[in-house]
Amino acid sequence: MCSRFVVCIVCLSLAPHVWGAEHRVEVVKEAPEAKGLSEAVAAMFAPEGFKVIRGTSREVCKIWPCKTWDIVADFKQTAEHLYPIKPGQLVGLIYFRRRGKDFRDQKIKKGWYTLRYGLQPIDGNHTGTSPTRDFVVLVRAEDDASAEPWADVKELNAASAKAAGSAHPAMLCLQRALENPPATPAMREVKANEWWVLQFTGTGTDGVKVPVNLIVAGKAKE
Repeated sequence: MCSRFVVCIVCLSLAPHVWGAEHRVEVVKEAPEAKGLSEAVAAMFAPEGFKVIRGTSREVCKIWPCKTWDIVADFKQTAEHLYPIKPGQLVGLIYFRRRGKDFRDQKIKKGWYTLRYGLQPIDGNHTGTSPTRDFVVLVRAEDDASAEPWADVKELNAASAKAAGSAHPAMLCLQRALENPPATPAMREVKANEWWVLQFTGTGTDGVKVPVNLIVAGKAKE
């Protein structure tokens, strides 16, 4: 009787963790509150965003993409470089209602952060962490006042590292979009890596549609 009771308690204690692993996305039908943002940066974001929810109600983050992105002309996709977005460009805004984590499992304080596109350097220090080089770095809203592309990569990485409170930029990883992307924002799970990926479609130069797959929960391989 006692052993059955112990097994029952263990099962109950594990159940919330299992259920809580599920993620879903809801459309946020309002513009960001723009706390700490300059007027120029705030004007870049779409009037609607996405809210990622874990389990029944725990908010992971809210994300607003930019209204449009400048894309590289005659871009040719490769196995490692997937997105036609210009490096350093402002691509979106993310809000953490409570402390969050980035793709390197670094702790990110609650608050507002801009998202800027970048490419992981080929220097031997990042081998095997992701099949792609595409990512976005987080910069504290109050530290990012310009809507223009951030041309100085070292400066951008330093500002992003400040957001993580570490020596490494705070980052979220981009992955290859599905061949037939969903018509509306959706989540997909990559079970092998324990990743949850937000899928949505952004708008590029001249109305070009850019399917996006952004890892919003999960970390790089060890």
